[in-house]
Amino acid sequence: MQPNQTLARVLAGYRDGSLSLDRAVEEIEGFRIGKVGDLARLDLGRSVRCGMPEAVLAEGKTAAGLASIMLAHAKAIGRSLATRVSPEQEAVVRAAVEGTGLTLTSRPEGGVLILSDGRELVRTGGKVAIITAGTADIRVAEEARLVAEEMGCEVMTAYDVGAAGIHRLFPALQEVMGAHVFIVAAGREGTLPAVVAGLVDRPVIGVPVSTGYGYMGAGQAALGSMLQSCSVLSVVNIDAGFTAGAFAARIANLAVGDREER
Repeated sequence: MQPNQTLARVLAGYRDGSLSLDRAVEEIEGFRIGKVGDLARLDLGRSVRCGMPEAVLAEGKTAAGLASIMLAHAKAIGRSLATRVSPEQEAVVRAAVEGTGLTLTSRPEGGVLILSDGRELVRTGGKVAIITAGTADIRVAEEARLVAEEMGCEVMTAYDVGAAGIHRLFPALQEVMGAHVFIVAAGREGTLPAVVAGLVDRPVIGVPVSTGYGYMGAGQAALGSMLQSCSVLSVVNIDAGFTAGAFAARIANLAVGDREER
């Protein structure tokens, strides 16, 4: 098993003197919990344990509650990532951040907010390719892209290359063939992931997207099609961009680790 890259970075920092003993101990404590009043219990050690960040799902939260959670999270570990953020929630978080010294980055194309104390992300060398069937799938693809980037990966994209105009796919694939893993997002009948999986020699993750209407609409037909694929691929839930991005980054980062070990 490859060592957790976050843990390896912390230990290397302690060895070379860039991290104090107390700071190193704080960062490798994988079971730290941070309470936000009676509202939330933050899993501050997830990155150390699992090699992936804890993300805050904004859906279902009040704007004030989301702001409190993100501020506490960022102050504790330096960064906080929130997904499925509405414009109203973003406005409240932005106001709450003023004067704290933290930086808010908005990625509305993926519905993501990133709150940071300015520390740089550690680049792993992992490479993830994200392909969409249509432009309506980009919102989910962008969520996946931002999560993979938060986990240190370089992300390459090829959007709007679906099976309805399959000739668009082949030149687009050539541009992203250096990836360790492919994410393919598609709605309606969800054909594209199976097609890509039959053309590349890397893992493919299918993401059904809730486009489409009528019988088996809202991503159901796409999910069923991907699950029945005769090409070999893994499938996440409908619109699960975060899950796809995190899973792809894990695969890519492990691929880099295996190569370096050899």
